[in-house]
Amino acid sequence: MENYYALIAAGGLGTRLWPMSRVKLPKQMLPLIDDQSMFKTSINRIQGLFAPEDTFVVTGRDYATELQAEVPHIPSENFILEPHAKNTAPALALGLAHIQSRDPEATVAILTADHHIAERDHFRRVLEVAYDVAQDGKIVTLGIAPSHPATGYGYIQQGPVLEERNGLSVYESMRFTEKPDIVRATQFVASGQYTWNSGMFIWKVAHAMRELERFQPAMYAMCTYLQSAADSPDYLQKLEDIWETMPQLSIDFAIMEKTDNIAVIPVDIGWSDVGSWESLYHILPQDNFGNCIKGEATENRVILDTRDTLVYSDRLTVAIGVESVVVVDTDDVLLICHKDRTQDVKQVVNYLKENGSEEYL
Repeated sequence: MENYYALIAAGGLGTRLWPMSRVKLPKQMLPLIDDQSMFKTSINRIQGLFAPEDTFVVTGRDYATELQAEVPHIPSENFILEPHAKNTAPALALGLAHIQSRDPEATVAILTADHHIAERDHFRRVLEVAYDVAQDGKIVTLGIAPSHPATGYGYIQQGPVLEERNGLSVYESMRFTEKPDIVRATQFVASGQYTWNSGMFIWKVAHAMRELERFQPAMYAMCTYLQSAADSPDYLQKLEDIWETMPQLSIDFAIMEKTDNIAVIPVDIGWSDVGSWESLYHILPQDNFGNCIKGEATENRVILDTRDTLVYSDRLTVAIGVESVVVVDTDDVLLICHKDRTQDVKQVVNYLKENGSEEYL
């Protein structure tokens, strides 16, 4: 596949996985599932499909050194650094502008550094099909069959079948809705016409930049200015200045809800955004009673008459007679919550931030 590039989004904070995920060590840098970071796992699963020199990473400036050390085969100049987080649209627009400067004919797969994909080989085959579809001028996204009416994902309404490619059905997207409330999410799931948006997009870079200009002209102007200034000695200062006024929008709201040119490929790739402790619970191995034990020296656990519980701790932890609980123990914070309330962890993070307790963030 000619002119095919990967752009890995690696700047998220993972606040719903607090207190493990912190500002200085967010979830993509943590070995939450196995013995390597989620970022390194995301790079490993596309090796062979994307050459190192065709793999780009957009991330926060504070994370660059550690991420680069994990993947020394990727050129350091392929790390595109945000001064600070401004949501997904500015980060991805900046990355697309850099790739366009390298190769105006590029097709770019926007992927994630902090998602779990169990079916690696199938995922790679899907990316090959998505590349072919993108050559027809489509924005391609991967749709995940919803298992419940989640309010943390975007939803894509499937229209008629556009084509069949290599055993995969490609549908026209009728509507894209970002993170609906529980009532609308329930309606979407009940209709059988919607898939979750995985947050992965494949499109030609020229088309992506045209859509950015069409729907977010101010952001487009800022990114093309930075594109033209990339080789100037004061680029970093210009980036800093521009970034202060950059609109803070998600890519879903900035473009996907507005464009009328999306194709969706429903896929079963064992996907999870690992967006909460509950979602991590469903990925990790469980014992016969539905308990997940994670952390160093897992033999130092006493689990008695306990079911459907996640214990994430590096020290002796005892659970007796509890059910559907999450226990996360770090050096300075102990989190205990019902498994159904793990989405509310983000509210705790917001509370600590508003009350001056940044040392815990």
